[in-house]
Amino acid sequence: MDEHNTVYEASGVKTDNTGRKLKPEFRFASRGDAPLVLEFIKNLAKYEKMLAEVTATPELLEYWLFESKAAEVLFAVVDGKEAGFALYFANFSTFLGKAGLYLEDVYVAPEQRGRGIGKAILAELARIAVNRGYGRMEWACLDWNEPSIDFYRSIGAVPMHEWTTYRLTGNALARLSEGPGS
Repeated sequence: MDEHNTVYEASGVKTDNTGRKLKPEFRFASRGDAPLVLEFIKNLAKYEKMLAEVTATPELLEYWLFESKAAEVLFAVVDGKEAGFALYFANFSTFLGKAGLYLEDVYVAPEQRGRGIGKAILAELARIAVNRGYGRMEWACLDWNEPSIDFYRSIGAVPMHEWTTYRLTGNALARLSEGPGS
């Protein structure tokens, strides 16, 4: 069975204040979902105070997600509506000799927070990683985002204090692509 054409339920999710189960279903993004993916990206960027940095378009997402398959998107669906999303891709650990799952973005809509949906998303990603034989799951978190840091620690994630992330973009990336003497 192709996991990308399946809608399925999570386990262990809390109920709301009326006792209604908030067990999300999961579905993978498919062609036509690029505008919804972009909406989640912009909501996350707004929360992270980085909205002005978003230059993605539905067309770019359509190409990179569905034509080149550079990343995957998983939606958590509650009562027929997308309540959260995760964008992730495979990376590789030379030390483990295995692929890993790198979580680029995870976001739960504000009105859906505190109901276990974020934990259900991470649990589902862990299930995907284990089922694919991956050796680990990694992500980055902004230093000031204490609610997320506390949450990640509560599920057993550990910060990698001995590592610093580096990035090349724009002119620096273009300059280096021209050769080491440029």
